[in-house]
Amino acid sequence: MAEENKTALSQFRETIHKIKSYEEALGVLYWDLRTGAPRKGMDTRSEAIGMLSGDMFKLQTSPELGEWLSALEQKGTYENLSEIDQRLVTETRKDYDRSVKIPPKLYQEYVVIAAQTENKWEEAKAENDYESFRPYLDKVISYTSQFIDLWGAKATRYDTLLDQYEPGMTVAELDHVFGGLREKLVPLAAAIAASPHQPDKSFLRQSFDKEAQKSFSLYILEQMGYDFEAGRLDESAHPFATGLNPGDVRITTRYLADDVTSALFGTIHEGGHALYEQNIMPELTGTTLSTGTSMGIHESQSRFWENVIGRSRPFWERYFGELQRRFPGQLDVSVDQFYRGNNTVQPSLIRIEADELTYNLHIIIRYEIEKLIFNSGAKAADLPEIWNDKYKEYLGIVPPTYAEGVLQDVHWSGGAFGYFPSYSLGNMYAAQFADTMERELPGMWSLVGEGNLIPIKEWLKERIYRYGKLRTPSELVSSVTGKPLDPQYLVDYLTKKYTDIYKL
Repeated sequence: MAEENKTALSQFRETIHKIKSYEEALGVLYWDLRTGAPRKGMDTRSEAIGMLSGDMFKLQTSPELGEWLSALEQKGTYENLSEIDQRLVTETRKDYDRSVKIPPKLYQEYVVIAAQTENKWEEAKAENDYESFRPYLDKVISYTSQFIDLWGAKATRYDTLLDQYEPGMTVAELDHVFGGLREKLVPLAAAIAASPHQPDKSFLRQSFDKEAQKSFSLYILEQMGYDFEAGRLDESAHPFATGLNPGDVRITTRYLADDVTSALFGTIHEGGHALYEQNIMPELTGTTLSTGTSMGIHESQSRFWENVIGRSRPFWERYFGELQRRFPGQLDVSVDQFYRGNNTVQPSLIRIEADELTYNLHIIIRYEIEKLIFNSGAKAADLPEIWNDKYKEYLGIVPPTYAEGVLQDVHWSGGAFGYFPSYSLGNMYAAQFADTMERELPGMWSLVGEGNLIPIKEWLKERIYRYGKLRTPSELVSSVTGKPLDPQYLVDYLTKKYTDIYKL
């Protein structure tokens, strides 16, 4: 490699490391903002986030970075880079070409507005007050629309947003995949509703001590292999995970006094995200490759642990006694009753509390609304009515409050349009990975039943976690399973599971 290109590589790596450091600092500020920062300091905190984001954005779009990328992409130079540096150049080029189209001042304004809108969302949800939130959401939609104009729309304007979270995914493909899922899952849900073997889950709605819930959540995280020397568990209005670096991956959950499963499955879900971030290979630390390869793959890990493992019969045959010991009066039921009670299928209002089957319908609703916003011009004022109509059409229920309807999710307030499809894609990836694991890991379900979850974590680490963004989503799925994404694995998984529970 020529001397000038060695210099370009060194300066490129140094800039990437600075960008990663900014991301880590911003991650701490966002985490603090959502876990108890004093309310009176939130506006100033939002401004600080905006300033730091603006400085980071200048690094990400600097002419020098563009020059170094061009030098490293030259024939005869790129081929001599390491696998990590090649991938870093490719990923950075994609981000650079996208970001350089956004004026720094516009981006900084957007970051401040998004942080303020998240704060307003939390207040509005608590007070069931959509009207006070609406103008904030309109601003976030407006900024996002401006970004699409500057980036240049793909096949549709919404395609441009999808590509941020699931590279290569399109509206055409999602319409096909979601249409097929709906076609197969709706009849299954109807058969379940008609079954005379309906599980009883009334025992789950009692009073459950918060500290006992927290104790069990911490215990399960430890069993999963979550490293508490590289993370912590806190509370927030909406559960989330923040991966600052593999040595600092924080998660939050939400405790409900009358529902022991909300915090439990929320913790397992976020723990799945955290295991991914904690187990990325050390060689990627300090680079922008030290994170999940896409939000769909990231969600596959949270959904795998929450549902495939955490809602399985072997899991509760091992761990129900531990939970029962903490709540002997409330959980005077058999392990079979508990397992079936936690796997009921019933239309519900809240996405994060939905069963595995109808959860996908919650996602399809949000996907269709986001398409209406960016492809058809729907405004924030239109969303409550659209939301309620979609819930009536897909699930046969209508939210009685904004908090249980259009205000239930944090995503739109932070500008995360295009993220929601990642959840259902995650379900599909998770089912496909589970099918491969069952064949490659002898006695997988015996291990779960014994409470030996570490071999499962290690299998995921070796095949998925360690690579971070070194492989694309499609490369990763093909390398792990030998096949491209196939939604039939999810259909087969759900059909087998619920046929057993409901004796179909």
